[in-house]
Amino acid sequence: MDYNIQDHLLEGARQVPSPNNSERENPEEISLLVIHNISLPPGKFNNGFVDKLFCNELDRTLDPYFEDIAELKVSAHLLIERDGEIRQYVAFNRKAWHAGESSFEGRENCNEFSIGIELEGTDDTPFEEEQYQSLIEVTRLLLLEYPDINKDRIVGHNILAPARKSDPGPYFDWKAYLKAV
Repeated sequence: MDYNIQDHLLEGARQVPSPNNSERENPEEISLLVIHNISLPPGKFNNGFVDKLFCNELDRTLDPYFEDIAELKVSAHLLIERDGEIRQYVAFNRKAWHAGESSFEGRENCNEFSIGIELEGTDDTPFEEEQYQSLIEVTRLLLLEYPDINKDRIVGHNILAPARKSDPGPYFDWKAYLKAV
């Protein structure tokens, strides 16, 4: 699919506005791209539960795993589903709540200056080719739109919070992704 960024929104993506966002201290300072993975419950795909989590509508009674996460106030800018379809929850110029307690190059609170992209998946599941193609296309657009992001400033969540996070995990093919970008 052909995507385009217009007014900090990814045209062509399904828009699912999340209330879990806030103004950035400096919207012109977007300089980091963070790659994550998510599936709810873990290892289950294509069921709409990520939308529910990011929109504060997750029903804790539907799965035991949801008991501990239903009250979380989290979001990402984008989710790339297993088939490559993209959903946008937060405009790029706003702060999505994806990185939590985090640090990059000595700077805390990475949400303030980053864009977060979730890939539907797990640490121990290979990602689909369609996901890589969508991620590559979106990354190219983001590099053009936000020139302070470069290949050295595209990282996994594990880099920002190594004691807490391991995503996108060992199955994410960084070499092929960064070469294609």
